[in-house]
Amino acid sequence: MASRRAPPRHPVDQPNRTDGTEIPVRFPARLTLASRAIEAPMSALVSRIEQRFAELRARGEKGLVIYFGAGDPDLEATRQLAIALDRAGVDILELGVPFSDPLADALVNQLAAQRGLESGTTPKRVLEAVSAIRRESQIPLVLYIYFNLLHRVGLEQFIRDSAQAGVDGLLVLDLPPEESENYEALMAQFGLCPIYLIAPTTPEERIAVIAPRAKGFLYYVSREGVTGMQARISDTIGEMTAKIRRYSKLPVAVGFGISNPDQARQVAPHAEAIVVGSAVVDRIAKLGRSAELVPQVAAFVAALSQAIKPLSHEHTPKTVGPA
Repeated sequence: MASRRAPPRHPVDQPNRTDGTEIPVRFPARLTLASRAIEAPMSALVSRIEQRFAELRARGEKGLVIYFGAGDPDLEATRQLAIALDRAGVDILELGVPFSDPLADALVNQLAAQRGLESGTTPKRVLEAVSAIRRESQIPLVLYIYFNLLHRVGLEQFIRDSAQAGVDGLLVLDLPPEESENYEALMAQFGLCPIYLIAPTTPEERIAVIAPRAKGFLYYVSREGVTGMQARISDTIGEMTAKIRRYSKLPVAVGFGISNPDQARQVAPHAEAIVVGSAVVDRIAKLGRSAELVPQVAAFVAALSQAIKPLSHEHTPKTVGPA
């Protein structure tokens, strides 16, 4: 279809300031080009995501994808966490863009979205934060976002702005592939990877439709329902990832419910990457604006990385993609 014509189902909330003060951040109000020449054909560029997975494959390693909510507790913390997690062994960073109605998320991530809104985090300010991160890190970066936010800004405008800021991919939670033709064309035009979800309940005939349309990697949701920490992992992960690979050669990242190094180690043989989100978000919620926020979260993430990568391999900060 030419465009998505349906109006937004829910209005986008304006950020709610609890004390009326400005949030201190260290990045400029205007977006800068972060290592991408937007005038050049973006589709000609090799994405940071693709390059990172190629490097992991060459080293015989599994990737670590970490999710947390942008602006929780504020955007300066987001910048600091992103840089620290790159150094701690994270291969791809997912930033959740705060939204008023995060239907795919359980309470831990819903509260993170609320804290992000309360700290003044808007889609525009998330992209400003990405631009600031790009001055210090080339970690592959995906925005986890709901379609209403793209619709509100304008689909082409948001994708263009994301590419200019240094975003590498979008995971749009509520955009079905059947309605994404224009979205996928714009993503290709600006060199971004459309990341798609596959669930345990996804029929094989639908996997055959979804898998070939993704770029970068496929995200396998390892259990039914919303995001959240779990006491045990699903016993059908190997079966489902094998099924997905019948229809795509893309790396498969497995997430939803992986909460600790032992679980990450159990899942790693079945996937090219492990995704951990709620367990990180929960730590951010507990530490808040504490001086220990960044070091403690980085230490937890480093333990996850060591669980799925060869212990003999000493991690060093990565710089991939366009410089």
